[in-house]
Amino acid sequence: MSTDGAPASIAVVGGGIAGFSAVRELRRRGYAGVLSLVDPAGLPYDRPPLSKAFLAGTLDRLRLQLAPRQWFEDNSISVIADSAGMLDAGSGTTAPVLALTSGTELTADVVLLATGARARRLPLPGADLPGVFTLRSAGDAEALRERIIPGAHLVILGAGLIGAEVAGTARALGADVTLVDPAGLPSASAVGPEMAGSLHQLHTAHGTHSRRGMPAAIRADGGALTVELTDGSRLSATAVLMAAGSEPVTELARGAGLAVDGGVLVDGSGRTSHPRVFAAGDSSRRIGSGGVPGRRFEHWDAARHTGEAAAAGMLGVDPPAAAVDWFWSDRYGVHLEVAGSMTVPGRTVLRGEPGPGFMAFRLGADGTLAGVAAVDAGTAVRAARRLIETGRRVDPEQLRDPAVDLRRLARAKA
Repeated sequence: MSTDGAPASIAVVGGGIAGFSAVRELRRRGYAGVLSLVDPAGLPYDRPPLSKAFLAGTLDRLRLQLAPRQWFEDNSISVIADSAGMLDAGSGTTAPVLALTSGTELTADVVLLATGARARRLPLPGADLPGVFTLRSAGDAEALRERIIPGAHLVILGAGLIGAEVAGTARALGADVTLVDPAGLPSASAVGPEMAGSLHQLHTAHGTHSRRGMPAAIRADGGALTVELTDGSRLSATAVLMAAGSEPVTELARGAGLAVDGGVLVDGSGRTSHPRVFAAGDSSRRIGSGGVPGRRFEHWDAARHTGEAAAAGMLGVDPPAAAVDWFWSDRYGVHLEVAGSMTVPGRTVLRGEPGPGFMAFRLGADGTLAGVAAVDAGTAVRAARRLIETGRRVDPEQLRDPAVDLRRLARAKA
């Protein structure tokens, strides 16, 4: 450790938005120590476009990068294109050591695990057949893109955010698409049933077929694939995408003896159960009040915030104030934004009709705004986020009335 209390060296494992945000925040805060970032892909790149512009071929790999190579050189950040196979966290007084798959070792005073999550592969017969894909990396998107051509038939297992986004992209590329999901209203827990219903209707409007059901197996059928459902029905496909969520990558943490429970357990500054190891992003799970782990957030903005919080924690300073959970999704030319929680006990208030400007507000039992989901209404969502942050009681009729400017409500004194 350095004389000022900051670690003399920090190694970050993982080049997603959490890992990138951490190294950027460390340098922004004036950290001058040795800083390394380890990821098999090398330079960090953005993941949200993988199901949209990158999959469609309108965004290339260079523009997918979160920062150009020169930025890392200018900020003295060593980017190591390798994987970490094992972490020896040390005793707390000795520096952790990362064993890289290339055979080299990387020693650092502090290690940040930003290992992210992997796509969940359903345990089905035929899940490993050629033509069956998951989507988590640029390589995944490139491989899937080759199969999405006019006349192709893509079956997507899972109609949540990723499944819906890929469906929109594939339809725009001329492929036939069938979504299979066991839920009547996919994503209802994330966006609320009213907004979920409106979004689900977009599939029909754009020629995407939807089936409520569960897959049982995938079979090779000549040069095609057949997806068998548990009700006995069959779907013919030229490609199958498993879009059934993700699972945290925690092998390094488990191997090092860190506390793991549905994610690497951390406090608000990203500290794990080991004093020299921090964690951030999709692989982490924050311990809340009373020592109870909260839910694991898997969105871009949450990963950015946890990366920045871990950067502060590694420097021994207070993290930035916690932000209201926020995420977005795009499909069929429609932009969805969601902030806060749409599932707290209370009531839902709707503004407008399905289409641009349609909003669903979730009011808690105490009358405060807990969540908002909106279509093509970014300015209004930003105002609603401020209302959620202040915790003020809000008049439901003002939320319902499209003529009421939410920005004025957000600026008004309590």
